[in-house]
Amino acid sequence: MTAASQDYLPDDRYFGPDARQKDIALGLYAQVRDLPLICPHGHVEPRLFSDPDASFGSPSEFFIIPDHYVFRMLYSRGVSLEALGVPRIDGGPTEQDHRKIWQIFAEHFYLFRATPTSQWLKQEFHDLFGIDEPLTGDNAQAIYDQIDARLKSPEFSPRPLFEQFNIEVLCTTDAATDTLEHHRAIRDSGWRGDIRPTFRPDAVVNLGSPGWRDQIDLLSNVSGIAVTDYAHFIQALEQRRAFFKDMGAQATDHAAQTAHTARLSEREADAIFQRALRGEEDTDNDAARFTAHMLMEMARMSAEDGLVMQMHIGSLRDHNRDVAARFGRDKGADIPLHTTFTRELQPLLNTYGTDPRFRLVIFTLDESTYSRELAPLAGHYPVLRIGPPWWFFDSLNGMEYYFERIVETAGLYNTAGFNDDTRAFPSIPARHDLWRRASVNWIAGLVARGIVTRADADAMAHATAYGLAKETYRFASSK
Repeated sequence: MTAASQDYLPDDRYFGPDARQKDIALGLYAQVRDLPLICPHGHVEPRLFSDPDASFGSPSEFFIIPDHYVFRMLYSRGVSLEALGVPRIDGGPTEQDHRKIWQIFAEHFYLFRATPTSQWLKQEFHDLFGIDEPLTGDNAQAIYDQIDARLKSPEFSPRPLFEQFNIEVLCTTDAATDTLEHHRAIRDSGWRGDIRPTFRPDAVVNLGSPGWRDQIDLLSNVSGIAVTDYAHFIQALEQRRAFFKDMGAQATDHAAQTAHTARLSEREADAIFQRALRGEEDTDNDAARFTAHMLMEMARMSAEDGLVMQMHIGSLRDHNRDVAARFGRDKGADIPLHTTFTRELQPLLNTYGTDPRFRLVIFTLDESTYSRELAPLAGHYPVLRIGPPWWFFDSLNGMEYYFERIVETAGLYNTAGFNDDTRAFPSIPARHDLWRRASVNWIAGLVARGIVTRADADAMAHATAYGLAKETYRFASSK
């Protein structure tokens, strides 16, 4: 590493200032730095890998236009999404000159100081493109040219990068109605990269989802089961889960504003489902009751088919209605909610909490629940694992807070390791690297204070970097 890059991206970044702790952390990091990456949950598009000649496009397409972590910050300082080339639903005008988009990004790059986005981007710039100076308005076009040339090189395509990143397995997130044609193309191509689907049924399970009725028609088509009532709805979902599992799926994923779970009778569930099919107005909180019931049903199905159940709880999606109306969903306006778990998960955990076939991973955007609710729950129920810091807390501070609030009560081995949960494929190594550095820094602090031995620390570092994710998602027994 050159002197310039050492200043730009220090070898001891994220480690605490105490000399003894830092020395221990550097030693632990050297042991885990090059371990393969387990990526059990994320949103990378499988089509990137189904075409061996796929490319990433321009630097602006690579870093800015699809990444809500990036354009969210710029939008908060008055830069319009149109100016950043984000496509509008109505096809209205947006900036098409990708050099202009890059220039705006570079001139505002200072906004990311001290954020995890800055750290991810700086590491991507350095490791992938050989850049060892801060991005500014003055050097924007020269760096654009440097990145653009690399993006156009034959070795810089998704499949070679997958191998360069040392990814052991990468899981995508796919609608219950997805035909998984890209996953099939990957499998049929003979390429050895391990890309797996994840079953996400939100669009058909949550009655309030946009276009729910159309999604039910699509579910009927892809499953071959006419979804005319609740019983056939359950049959169609079970058929789709079996299809996903046959295609290599290890897990399901469920997003909800609350963790509320409650069992309805089949008669009640069918009555709500029939009202939704008829398009009747929800006057009895049907959607919330049905979602709570379907989380119970998804747990039942996971106990039966072995798919790990993930729940991402506590986001009010598309808070900015104007942005959602003009640009669609997932454009950086999802805001955390106050969330609780103890009472909400009790029906589910009292039914399935000791079933050895079942595995539940919980993610939250409400950090206040870590020590008060999630750690005690995971420290008791055998099925439960606590997912890593998610979204706004996928950061150095978020990770430190997570370890400090959870491990003393739940134990390290009731956590789920790390997953990158990203759409930005090239950021995956940088995200894992931040986690690995944050983990060993925390562990080194325990050694320095005499809480764990160095032998314990070696095992814990390997677990946080690799073993916990592999065990949680049951990859050890898979292909």
